Amino acid sequence: MQTHSPMTKLKILALAAALSLTSIQASAQDNAALLRAPEGSSGYTEKTAILAKKFMVAAANPLAADAGYQILKKGGSAVDAAIATQMVLTLVEPQSSGIGGGAFMLHFADGKVEAFDGRETAPSAVTEALFQDAQGKPLAYYEAVIGGRSVGVPGVLRMLELAHKKYGKLPWSSLFAPAINLAENGFAVTPRLHGALESIKYLKTDPTARAYFYDSEGKAWAVGHLLKNPQLAGTLREIAAGGADAFYLGHIARDIEAKVKSHPSNPGVLSAQDIRAYRARIRPAVCSDYKAYTVCGMPPPSSGGIAIAQMLGMLETKDIAPYAPVAGQLPAAAVHLFSEVGRLAYADRARYVADTDFVPLPGGGIEALLDKRYLAARAGLISEKSMGTARYGEPAGLPLAWGLDRSLEFHSTSHLSIVDADGRALSMTTSVEDGFGSRQMVDGFMLNNQLTDFSFVSRDELGPVANRVQPGKRPRSAMSPTLVFAKGGKTLLLSTGSPGGSAIINYVAKVVVGTLDWKLDIQQAISLPNFGSRNGPTELEKGRFSPLLIEQLKERGHVIYEADQNSGLQGIMRVKTGAGQLWMGGADPRREGSVRGD
Repeated sequence: MQTHSPMTKLKILALAAALSLTSIQASAQDNAALLRAPEGSSGYTEKTAILAKKFMVAAANPLAADAGYQILKKGGSAVDAAIATQMVLTLVEPQSSGIGGGAFMLHFADGKVEAFDGRETAPSAVTEALFQDAQGKPLAYYEAVIGGRSVGVPGVLRMLELAHKKYGKLPWSSLFAPAINLAENGFAVTPRLHGALESIKYLKTDPTARAYFYDSEGKAWAVGHLLKNPQLAGTLREIAAGGADAFYLGHIARDIEAKVKSHPSNPGVLSAQDIRAYRARIRPAVCSDYKAYTVCGMPPPSSGGIAIAQMLGMLETKDIAPYAPVAGQLPAAAVHLFSEVGRLAYADRARYVADTDFVPLPGGGIEALLDKRYLAARAGLISEKSMGTARYGEPAGLPLAWGLDRSLEFHSTSHLSIVDADGRALSMTTSVEDGFGSRQMVDGFMLNNQLTDFSFVSRDELGPVANRVQPGKRPRSAMSPTLVFAKGGKTLLLSTGSPGGSAIINYVAKVVVGTLDWKLDIQQAISLPNFGSRNGPTELEKGRFSPLLIEQLKERGHVIYEADQNSGLQGIMRVKTGAGQLWMGGADPRREGSVRGD
């Protein structure tokens, strides 16, 4: 969790007063919060790309990557490896993802891309006023997050089970062994986990979490401390033996309900029946052609697939290829153009995108927002000067009277990319939302706070907000698992994705542009400085841009905000070498990710 000095807070508030990220009258507190990262910086360590011929896994923690690798080595499928990897991440990276959260996964097999939706759902008893006080005013962020109110039905296990039934090769029960062994025998606390425990707010308010993550004096376990989680080992044993039903139909569901409803100051309404009723979905992927490529992303309730496709569609009109970085340094023209298309895409996102099982998109579908003529017209708004705050567009088709979204998305999230020996591949982004989610621990794992991804404001003068809270609805997300193919969608070229809250869209788009337009390898593209705009200030990764470039951007009218941008990008790309075609994997130097393959 990132904290700010008083001077930095003043700087953020000043920026928020000058530029509203949502084009509505939002509080300075909320706007300042929108600029922060979901997790504090864990430093920057240069990493080297890894090559493999047969299979590969890239994940956010070496122990998780190794679990996936061992499954692939035994002949497991990409989905098999993802299950093993996710179970280990539940243990070793509890601040970011786990079985108490949700996930999106793009899967490629036999020339077909499918989008697996394991996003959390809102309980049946919620109302639009879930995150509002008695006067109808939005709650402060942590008033909403901490406790049971923010917990949605976890979806990741049902999603992985659905994928395993279609594409698993090894027995479900065998895929839990690496995580169970680590939970029983212990793993060494990493610098990143230690740092999160030291800086995170409110985790100690949960007695169960406090007893597990801190010593008797309330100090975070030191780096290298052997941390064991026998409760999680028992939970995973039940799920390994009984399938996802053990989680959704039995005592674990009842334990979650009890935890959520018994919070002393902020109880929730999630019930065991809500958990029992959860269903994962398979949806059509958002695929669009960009130059010589086909880029596929996640459909709603993710906004990532649409936003990235819009950015790329505008870059077909405003070509960014000539503005490649030199020695890792980006020219001002690249930052300007990328930030401007980002502003336009984020403006549409805030206006239109939500769970399409509940609210329609303009024109009744994704096509209107990705129409080439519409995107060319949007790109025509870009000039040599920054537009500051972009207005949402008006695509052809069904007119909609949606209000403007006000959700504070801080996905404390993880990403993994996998390619197996049969050529099947996936890109999976998984999350508990804020750092350690709702700060509620039960049966050895953390519960999410994904419901705070809904807009805290349910209606404004323009009408109801598309991303408002509704029973059974899935909150909008920025998670952007992405697969890239040679045009036509048959030859996989790239799998990538990232954590990072609403900035995920910019992080992933940077890698897509870096590899496709600037011809960088996957590690070079991941390691590029992070930059872009979420329709507010132009955000630059602190310490990675020269004073000259910043001045050049200011001359173009950009308001600059510098901060640590701790993306957690992972990626695998196809490369041609003298030895033939190989897989190359890259991991973000800003986190503890690693790549393994043969």
